[in-house]
Amino acid sequence: MAMTTERIEINPATMMGKPVIRGTRITVELILRKLAEGASGAELLEDYTRLTTEDIRAAES
Repeated sequence: MAMTTERIEINPATMMGKPVIRGTRITVELILRKLAEGASGAELLEDYTRLTTEDIRAAES
């Protein structure tokens, strides 16, 4: 069974059920890890062009 919010979805058929940014295979875990390693939001947006600022905020919440 899938769970979806406005920005984040959890679906056992996608990335082994890890929370991902809706419509992508970019995991919340990846975003949080990159931020913890010192990446800025701007760097994430540059590296992952399908991300939006709102996606990053949703991952942080």
